[in-house]
Amino acid sequence: MTPHIESNKEDISKLVLMPGDPLRAKYIAENFLTDYHLVNTVRGMTAYTGYYKDVLVTIFPSGMGIPSMGIYSYELFKFYDVDVIIRIGSMGAYDENLQLNDVVLVNKAYSSSSYTKELISTYEEFTYPHQDIIDLIKKTSTYLNVSLKEGAIHCTECFYNNNSFNGYLGAEMESTALFANAKFLNKKCATLLTVSDLIYDKDISLSADDRATGLNEMIKLALEALINYK
Repeated sequence: MTPHIESNKEDISKLVLMPGDPLRAKYIAENFLTDYHLVNTVRGMTAYTGYYKDVLVTIFPSGMGIPSMGIYSYELFKFYDVDVIIRIGSMGAYDENLQLNDVVLVNKAYSSSSYTKELISTYEEFTYPHQDIIDLIKKTSTYLNVSLKEGAIHCTECFYNNNSFNGYLGAEMESTALFANAKFLNKKCATLLTVSDLIYDKDISLSADDRATGLNEMIKLALEALINYK
């Protein structure tokens, strides 16, 4: 147990799928897993462990923002010996070539957050996923015939920052902490995002229900990649 996770160590798989929203975690468990059970309820972060096909996986929500992702991914890596976390989430698109429901594989995150400085005493404006997991997701996307957009994202701490950052596909709020923790603790991770908002067109966005339950293509891609991790 940790200050934020009540699970026993054996309740958490070495392979974790990490949405932001606890409701999305519940949806994934109910619709994609078998023989699943609730393993955490602290602070409403309802997490589930069960089988996807014949592989044990844990669905654990991160909450919103760099600090929340920082806490949960750190404790899972450090105290529960998790090997791999794949974050799945939504993003706002800066790039006008992106449309709603496009699936984005993040290969670099930029942030002005002080998270890396506080973690490792050195500010790093760019953080990166692990190449092994990037390659695995790409291979899996080809097998599943899922179209991926790959590129850099802006990991922001201000949801209401409406300024587009040139050179980045769009914005989300968690990947910097996940990538930094994985590097610091010698673990593996990646981020998959579905476009839920078009920052270049404020009138177009997914509904709250679609954000919680309508991202099946990305969810399946992430789960299939996880269970093929060796």
